[in-house]
Amino acid sequence: MPLNTNVDGNGTINIDISGRFDFNLYQDFRDAYKQVDNPAAASYNINMSGADYMDSSALGMLLLLRERAGGDKANISITGCNSEIKKIFSISNFERLFNIS
Repeated sequence: MPLNTNVDGNGTINIDISGRFDFNLYQDFRDAYKQVDNPAAASYNINMSGADYMDSSALGMLLLLRERAGGDKANISITGCNSEIKKIFSISNFERLFNIS
């Protein structure tokens, strides 16, 4: 499955993405972060270690998550990015909006 979600003991929503992160994951990605009652109080970890591709629709999905999670106050980490995905984040200046490692 290209997207798996779990909530850990600290209340962090962990979303693991594998394969292609594109519009085909829109509904699953949206459902993953909409499962909490108070999204602005939640922490999110997007694990990209299994992702091998990302397009502009994925960037849009991340922006929608950020907006729902409180905008500038959102606590979102994006981890496990390969060099190509890091390059996309760098070009789009997402490092200013998210904690990326």
